[in-house]
Amino acid sequence: MLSTTLTRMLRRGTVAIALAGAIVTTPALAQGQAAGGAPASFTTADLARLCGPAADNANAMALRPACFAALVTVGQTHALYTSGQHAQRPVFCLPAQTPTLDQVAAEFVSWAAANQQYSGARAAEGVLRFAATTYPCAAAPAARRRR
Repeated sequence: MLSTTLTRMLRRGTVAIALAGAIVTTPALAQGQAAGGAPASFTTADLARLCGPAADNANAMALRPACFAALVTVGQTHALYTSGQHAQRPVFCLPAQTPTLDQVAAEFVSWAAANQQYSGARAAEGVLRFAATTYPCAAAPAARRRR
């Protein structure tokens, strides 16, 4: 059921994917371009590298905003589709004490390292899978049967 919800959100959340994909065109990521100058697919592994660059990486501070932009874009798109009159069932639910972007980025990097089977998945899918695992929603109470 989670994968159906993820698929539905990804189809409807093309804006988030487009925005996250636009990050690939930044100069720091230009190295990942495919032949012909077209941007390569922006994957979960790519986002994990943005969110957790090596300490000796001279671009570490420049990459941080791109990481945050991708995480916020997916999170805000999720919020748009899970609120309002035609709301979808949320994939994840943030705790009352909302984590900082630094905390989310660090947790995402750890999750991506532990779940490398998703490294080739689109970055938005990886973020949603990470968030569903890290910030699960409380189970809805079972509906009462009518007698």
